[in-house]
Amino acid sequence: MYENEVIFSIARHAAWSPSVTTQEGWAAWSQAPRLLTQGEEPKVAAMPPMLRRRAGLLGRMALEVAYGCIGQDRNVPTVFCSRHGEVVRSVELLRDLARGEPLSPTAFGLAVHNAIAGLFSIARTDRANHVALAAGAATFEHAVIEACGQLADGAPMVLIVACDMALPDPFAAFQDCDEQPFAFAWAIVPAQAGVPSLRLAWQATDSCDATIPRMPGGLDVLRFQLSNDRLLVRDVAGKRWSWRRNEQ
Repeated sequence: MYENEVIFSIARHAAWSPSVTTQEGWAAWSQAPRLLTQGEEPKVAAMPPMLRRRAGLLGRMALEVAYGCIGQDRNVPTVFCSRHGEVVRSVELLRDLARGEPLSPTAFGLAVHNAIAGLFSIARTDRANHVALAAGAATFEHAVIEACGQLADGAPMVLIVACDMALPDPFAAFQDCDEQPFAFAWAIVPAQAGVPSLRLAWQATDSCDATIPRMPGGLDVLRFQLSNDRLLVRDVAGKRWSWRRNEQ
């Protein structure tokens, strides 16, 4: 791990959306991305039903890929990241306030940004460290930096879980990209000689690339990871994020 640069390898990965649910489907999507729409709901069969029922669609998508990626491994630190989090629940709570109705403590507890991470930890009775973060359009890049920091501190593997979904009214009018439902997870490990790795570097920039797609940042990185592209550059909020594939 160096200043303004991190390098790591992906040991395992998983992705899920209501309209793309298989590895073959995601491989095809990476070559010809299309808007992800509502459709199926994840089963999250690995989670006890009592806890699974507490999660909304966003949470179930995140839990589906978390379980699918980490398997039976335990004591793996986890970084959950989402630009908007459980915004659907938050809007419902705000509408209750506007109507003068009492707020549900359960609904409030499940609306906070680390609720999904908490459900995952409780269901697995796993005391491993978990972090939940949001950092605007560069949320996933910051999650990777956080995870690589944990690798640098000695963790042999870190799980990154990214998730987001379409914004509800009244926030939909303010979106700056084509928000859509998705979740994916990477189990990352330190880069080693002879093993393919990804390199993320960043620097300040005043430029704004008008050709950047309106795909959400996390999905753009997922497309890069699943494709054969060797470089992805994203100019976001005054920084240039450069993703490079190192085939060793």
